[in-house]
Amino acid sequence: MRAVVMRHNRLLVEDHPVPTPGPGEVLVRTLACGICGSDLHALAHTRELVEGARRSGGPFVMDLERPVVMGHEFCAEVVDYGPDTPRTLAAGTRVCALPVLVRGNALATIGYSNDHPGGYGEYMRLSAALLDPVPNGLSTEHAALTEPMAVGVHAVAKARLERHDVPLVVGCGPVGLAVIAALKLAGAAPIVAADFSARRRELALAMGADVVVDPGTDSPYDAWRGAAPWPAGGDAPVLPPWIPGPPLRPAVIFECVGVPGVIEQIMVNAPRDARIVVVGVCMQRDHFEPMFGINKELNLQFVLGYTREEFGATLAHIAAGELPVAPLITAKVGIEGVAEAFAALASPEQHAKILVEPWHA
Repeated sequence: MRAVVMRHNRLLVEDHPVPTPGPGEVLVRTLACGICGSDLHALAHTRELVEGARRSGGPFVMDLERPVVMGHEFCAEVVDYGPDTPRTLAAGTRVCALPVLVRGNALATIGYSNDHPGGYGEYMRLSAALLDPVPNGLSTEHAALTEPMAVGVHAVAKARLERHDVPLVVGCGPVGLAVIAALKLAGAAPIVAADFSARRRELALAMGADVVVDPGTDSPYDAWRGAAPWPAGGDAPVLPPWIPGPPLRPAVIFECVGVPGVIEQIMVNAPRDARIVVVGVCMQRDHFEPMFGINKELNLQFVLGYTREEFGATLAHIAAGELPVAPLITAKVGIEGVAEAFAALASPEQHAKILVEPWHA
């Protein structure tokens, strides 16, 4: 099969064997696969990713001397089954699935593995138990965004939103946009979002943000304060005399940038008792001053991925039109165009999500 491989921090198009499904596994034909920001980071910071996973017990275990077929945001169609696997879904059924392969008591990643190719190739093998059929009427390209949207759904679930919380989303790349859509789905309001890119701020509004801010000209934290007063007749707390008023509603701040220094910047500017949810994937060593967290009694929550239930629910929400995904798709490429697409995604004014369609020129 034709596939795009990561080899020594480069993307190359090569021929590779079609993967053979084992017991409990399914061979699928890749129809569409999104290019994830994590893939961009992985290409640029491969050794940091692998070493960080090794030291922390993470799932991204790769031999950097061997090729890796990336791609974990996919929609595919069933081709064949491995031995001793119930043929639950007919050949040709479109499916989404968690990008992991279950083998015994172990999990292997799909798209960050030397042995289990991802969606930048023409075929993959998936765990039959993790397949979700695409609902009738949902387009393949929209179904392919289930995985990145599930990241936002999981992050919002981990935030443990309460009725009066006012969220601030820092960074409106694909991860931040997924968080905004998930916040809208959860009924959070008003949603404040910040990004330097004018195009991303437009997309933030399209995905459900109520207030957008350019941090180059205005403070996101001032914008949050302007949106967070308690409504008249609400349940505003009585502040002690040494804390200047007026009282503001609780803050939940989502870090969706993933570069060193952002967590500390949020901690410095966050209001007291804020909950900070770190969704961005920073590949480098970072630092912050604990006294800001101590004196403000901040809560710092890191998140990764999603649950099986959240993934299936996200696909259903997309199919029902409750999670908008159409604004995110800005281009499609075949296998030969993946390296160029990676370069194009460096500009936030050009693209949000580029889909790889391996069977198209």
